[in-house]
Amino acid sequence: MKRHLFLLYGIVAYLIGLGTLLYLVFWVYPWSWMPTSIDSPKPGPLLPSLLWDLGLILLFGVQHSLMVRPRFKAWFDCYVSYGAQRPTYTLISSFFLALILVGWRPLPGILWHFEPGSFGWWVMTLLYFLGWGVAVIATFMINHFAMLGLYQAWRGWLGLGEAEAAFTERGFYRWIRHPIQAGTLLGLWATPVMSTGHLLFALSFTIYVLIGLYFEERDLMRTLGKPYADYRRRVPMLFPFIKAGEKRKEKR
Repeated sequence: MKRHLFLLYGIVAYLIGLGTLLYLVFWVYPWSWMPTSIDSPKPGPLLPSLLWDLGLILLFGVQHSLMVRPRFKAWFDCYVSYGAQRPTYTLISSFFLALILVGWRPLPGILWHFEPGSFGWWVMTLLYFLGWGVAVIATFMINHFAMLGLYQAWRGWLGLGEAEAAFTERGFYRWIRHPIQAGTLLGLWATPVMSTGHLLFALSFTIYVLIGLYFEERDLMRTLGKPYADYRRRVPMLFPFIKAGEKRKEKR
């Protein structure tokens, strides 16, 4: 009975996590049919709204980064079984992301605004779909269900422990090391209406992603060793055909 409850817990966590992420994808674009967006309702006073939004982003960033660190995972492993660990992480992350989606306060000011049907509107809209499309497809090139905890819950239901870490290179991962993050950033920045609040959100998450990738790469080097080191030398991080950063490091 306990195993079945863990599997049900994993399914619920997966659906909540997936739903929250999908809402984020549509929330950052000015769709008229969405009940709320990053630019609704009307902007309030600049400074209070700015501090409030930064606080929401900081809460999400601290939680999201802390819980994936090896030291926290080792502590977490003492209290939560393997099959429930990733689903729990998914639920907590979804909660803090939902706080942003619900509590976000738009900021006054517009940097650019392309009218529907204009050339700029089409360019931004196509880039938006391209970015989020790459991010979603890339999750299935590794293990989509493991990212949101369903795979771990299923292994726990079967009575299996954590699978051995393995390195594979396929699809988008042959061109860039982190296509999920690259697609997400493109999806965040590509908008026909770039408000001050949207700029704050996109810029904050760009900084967060870059910091997160620094620590993730360090963990991957420790876990996977030479295969990942070779991969890191051959394949750029976020932009295809750009490896200047790694070359400079090697020269040093």
